[in-house]
Amino acid sequence: MQRRRFLLTTLAPSIAATLGAPAVVHAQGASLTPLKFTLDFRVTSQTSPFFLAQAKGYFKDEGLDVTIDVGAGSVASITRVASGAYDIGLGDISSLAEFHAQNADTPVQAIYQYYNRAPFVIIGRKDRGITTDFQSLKGKKVAAAAVEATRRSWPMVARALKTKPELFDWVTTDFSARDNVVVRGDVDAATYFHDSAVSLFARVPAKELSVLEYNKAGLNLYGNAVLAGKLLQEKPEVAKAFLRASNRALRETLANPEATFAAIKAREAILNMDVERERWAITRQYLQTAESQAVGLGGVQGAILAHQIEEVAAVFNLARKPAPERVFNPAFLPALADRKVVA
Repeated sequence: MQRRRFLLTTLAPSIAATLGAPAVVHAQGASLTPLKFTLDFRVTSQTSPFFLAQAKGYFKDEGLDVTIDVGAGSVASITRVASGAYDIGLGDISSLAEFHAQNADTPVQAIYQYYNRAPFVIIGRKDRGITTDFQSLKGKKVAAAAVEATRRSWPMVARALKTKPELFDWVTTDFSARDNVVVRGDVDAATYFHDSAVSLFARVPAKELSVLEYNKAGLNLYGNAVLAGKLLQEKPEVAKAFLRASNRALRETLANPEATFAAIKAREAILNMDVERERWAITRQYLQTAESQAVGLGGVQGAILAHQIEEVAAVFNLARKPAPERVFNPAFLPALADRKVVA
């Protein structure tokens, strides 16, 4: 695939063995198809359903041997899949639209909308004058990683609010240092996935913080979605199998997450499960929404996605605007009846 500039990222190093790896032989003699899956970030309850699917053998039931690796951000996952380093990944759909604008021939598409609404927030210190009004950020210092979806999406929020993107000053920092600079007072606020902010909430009382939600700025944004590339053309049934197993686990997690917490604890023993329960309580608000009740888990509404792509194209002055059906392909989704959840 022709390499062009994509956002501000560089391709992740190539990782050997994708679909060409030898099949893994099941104990009963059935062969399993190896599949490499990259998360958007580290192992937490945010993505715990995928670990439940692995722990309970749902992937194996579908004939898959899935390897789940930690990610480097919801933007970087796109380049990991596009490079062929991973077969499938979890990445930001707005960034995918921009990637399509820069790489018209890319085979990478979203096939399951994991976050029905993007959990993008800016969290600020009340003692610095920050309230739930975005205008309170005027002239403040806001920390964010150099390339991450919440920062990248801010101009769309500013556009919806009819304010300038330069409302405040960005302070670039690593993901791992974000809590520290807020606690020390080096900055007035920082960007987060809402459910990732539990680490900050553990250090600063909630009453001392203001949470400014992008969703409340009058802009509907889909968040991270399951993405795949060449797999969709070469082994479409494998992509469908992965979604069936993942969707099965997500429905179970929404109904009763305790088994899911055990699955991530088995993967990362260091996890504090009280924190992970708090994190999941936030995550589920962005997965199971009024819209997902209507269109089913993993689905999108065409008009909303089209508007989101329009916003991306306008804000980033894209030379071309990708068609919604090129960005999101619903052909791999499980049946609607299997994607319904009890409210």
